Amino acid sequence: VLSDPSLRDWEGFGLAVQAYQKRALDVIDWVVDAASVHHRRIAVRLVKGAYWDTEIKRAQERGLPDYPVFSRKAMTDLSYMACARKLIAARNRIYPQFATHNALTVAGVIEDAGGLEGYEFQRLHGMGEALYAELLASMPDAACRVYAPVGSHKDLLAYLVRRLLENGANSSFVSIAADPKIPIAEILRRPQTLIGDPVHARHPHIPLPRAIYGADRPNSVGVELGDRTSLSMLLNEVGADPSKVALAAPLINGLVLDGASVSVISPIDGSLVGSVIWGDADSVAAAMSAASEGFRSWSAMSVEARAATLARAGDLIESNRGRLIALLQREGGKTLDDGLAEVREATDFCRYYAAQARRTLLPEAMPGPTGETNMLHYRGRGVFVCISPWNFPLAIFVGQIAAALVAGNTVVAKPAEQTPLIAAEAVRLLFEAGVPANALQLIPGDGRVGALLVEDPRAAGVAFTGSTAVAAEINRRLASKDSAIVPFIAETGGINAMIVDATALPEQVTDDVISSAFRSAGQRCSALRLLCIQEDVADPVLDMIKGAAAELRLGDPRDPSTHIGPVIDREAKERLDNWIAEMKRQGRLLFGGGHCEGLSGTYVSPAIVELDRAADLGQEVFGPVLHVVRWRSAELEELLDEIAVSGFGLTLGIHSRIDSTVEQVVQRLVCGNVYVNRNMIGAVVGTQPFGGNGRSGTGPKAGGPNYLRRFAVEQVVTINTAAAGGNASLLAEGG
Repeated sequence: VLSDPSLRDWEGFGLAVQAYQKRALDVIDWVVDAASVHHRRIAVRLVKGAYWDTEIKRAQERGLPDYPVFSRKAMTDLSYMACARKLIAARNRIYPQFATHNALTVAGVIEDAGGLEGYEFQRLHGMGEALYAELLASMPDAACRVYAPVGSHKDLLAYLVRRLLENGANSSFVSIAADPKIPIAEILRRPQTLIGDPVHARHPHIPLPRAIYGADRPNSVGVELGDRTSLSMLLNEVGADPSKVALAAPLINGLVLDGASVSVISPIDGSLVGSVIWGDADSVAAAMSAASEGFRSWSAMSVEARAATLARAGDLIESNRGRLIALLQREGGKTLDDGLAEVREATDFCRYYAAQARRTLLPEAMPGPTGETNMLHYRGRGVFVCISPWNFPLAIFVGQIAAALVAGNTVVAKPAEQTPLIAAEAVRLLFEAGVPANALQLIPGDGRVGALLVEDPRAAGVAFTGSTAVAAEINRRLASKDSAIVPFIAETGGINAMIVDATALPEQVTDDVISSAFRSAGQRCSALRLLCIQEDVADPVLDMIKGAAAELRLGDPRDPSTHIGPVIDREAKERLDNWIAEMKRQGRLLFGGGHCEGLSGTYVSPAIVELDRAADLGQEVFGPVLHVVRWRSAELEELLDEIAVSGFGLTLGIHSRIDSTVEQVVQRLVCGNVYVNRNMIGAVVGTQPFGGNGRSGTGPKAGGPNYLRRFAVEQVVTINTAAAGGNASLLAEGG
């Protein structure tokens, strides 16, 4: 814009710089240079910064190495004055605008500027009136611009509330100055005296993102994909993967079984990713025998030793993220951000279950009468069969195995038939971490192989993530076995609904609907399937959602600019294409459903379908298809009843600014994970334990505090200590 000759004589161009960002001084240098190169004068509005808490939260969620903003208010104030001096020194190219309600900052600017020439102050309409009235009374030549947002009440209410919260915070000058108990000398302390030295520049109670879980475990490392340097480093890691063809095969006691191999084809473009040797009845029997023989030695290891092995596995997964992301992309069709998130989740599973084992699987002393001890022990059950899905072929695969192993079980793992190569790579890393070869067996295969594993009498438990239909079949097979009654830990799908009322923020709803329904090509069990939107606001909100969906880029997931990659295989694509075609035939297609021109893989364009009632969606449509229903304000209970009748209970979204409405929905729908005024995907290990009930799973929740004990048996050992000749501890009490 600066270089456009038609704007050469226009001096209305302005930028805002936030002093709470650590890059603020560099941004000002860049702006000054740009103004000099283009012979322009640019207005720069310097503010302390908005949405500080969001910046902190975002960095923690993403596992960034540090915060992009200062964590102490005094550091932001110090940065503001440093930025102010830069702007004052560049008044030939910059018109400084100092937005502040802090009297000390105002005085500091005037002092550093040597007067009032060549800049202005700014205040928010409705705030700082007394400060600037006093300033203008004593210095009539001072310039103060009053700024205010312009728009309708519904658009600006959230903005105004936010500004009031920030300016009224305990650390705000406005709040401190209004407190008569705080001495003037304290209010006027310079920020550099509050900091003292670099050691105290950080907030003592805000840990780095890596350390938010304290001594239990480190947070998994993420990447800020909006930072060019960080993105380039990650792409180099992914591109450095030396293997273009990989092999998955039955792995028994660490040895690969030979057999006829078949090709593993990428959903991206049909290219060869590697090959797989499928398991059969013989390899299943061999795997169960090997795991049974390995159980005694593995279960005899201490909880600490098993937990340490898991912690090492987490570190190895994290340090091999480039190779793992490359495989997730080629074999699973994952976008870069989805691949990174999955590596982080697998890492977190290992570390979290290691920490939980140290806390929940150690012997517990039980209360009782004097003269005896009662100890509750947790022991492995035996051989656990772990059957994982293709939509999270690394995270769920590793999570199931890690939980079973640390609880003292040996494992026979069957990955999804679409993603055996990722599973084989994960097993290699688990072995490298120290898992013994006889404790973990790998059997690639289809549903018939899974059935053989479940039916084997040596199976002491089954952990399964996948479709509701397959879970029901496994449940029947386990019930029909003439052997021990074993636990079945299942997490399946759901017709996940999001309920939006008329008080919701349309922009936030749009962002959350787009990510919940279409990220990962809609192939998450937690994905939004049914959007229920109040009729009063349905049309404008749906227009916004359709507009946002139209901006999504469908294509090769290895390209960082791609939002939606392929669905997993031809069968899935055909099923989704047929569903969308039927909805179009019925006149229900609101958006999308077009052909994917120029793409040779298994791509499905995002689609939005409108239904008459929530009950009309009787099945889970596993892909980038969003179903919409409208509801009237008087019909909320009826809507909730229709959703409940489905019998699913996995995830639920609520967008409302009315607490009583949120409470009403939460109480009526017993879903495993409820998300209020945010998206419905991306449950974080140890923070949002994940799993449903009813037709959506058995519990306990993966990544939660109750998960590990389901993999263990409980044993109480009672010892009559008085039988040794007397109760010495009681006798020692005396008279």
